[in-house]
Amino acid sequence: MHSPEQRPTAFVVDDDDAIRTLWQWLMESSGIAVRVFPTATAFLEAYDGAPGCLMLDLQLPDMSGLEVQAELKRKGFDIPIVFVSGHGDVATAVSAIKGGAVDFIEKPFAYRDVLAIVEKAFRRDADNRDHHARRAVAASRLADLTARERAVLQRVVEGKQNKLIAAELEISVKTVEVHRAKLMEKMGAGSVAELVQLALGFPLVEGSGTDG
Repeated sequence: MHSPEQRPTAFVVDDDDAIRTLWQWLMESSGIAVRVFPTATAFLEAYDGAPGCLMLDLQLPDMSGLEVQAELKRKGFDIPIVFVSGHGDVATAVSAIKGGAVDFIEKPFAYRDVLAIVEKAFRRDADNRDHHARRAVAASRLADLTARERAVLQRVVEGKQNKLIAAELEISVKTVEVHRAKLMEKMGAGSVAELVQLALGFPLVEGSGTDG
């Protein structure tokens, strides 16, 4: 678990000693925290989900960059990746971007461009972490809903009006209104639109949650 205030780090994986030294100098001289690794295996063994971005060489002795990307996904890590290559091709770049890479740069690269890309990746990471944190809060609040409240919420998400919800659940419109008010309160939503946004992407299966 990492504090939101933890400083983001540029993780660099490159098997070339000179390139790693260059990356370290470039990042540190620009005030950016950096950690360098000679192999994908060394990085994967050390990485624990810390904030930042990954500057990943496509051609490594132990694993390809795309294999590292796949392994991070398998482990549930969502760190933004910038692929770096001295001999990249369009097909590889397309595969990298489709896999979720933030960018793709070729050696030799312009320092100023690289710094801008790192900052963009840091912003992406911060946005991702904020999104995941908000989803975790929403999931926790959803878990506290009663089965009846979840049934009402499901129908609100589907855009149904109170009268139809009441008919489907065989309760009064007034009872639906009470459940909706409780939903807004429990979910911390200021509007129906916000309530729907919070619930989107979560399973709202009737019968789950506590009775009520």
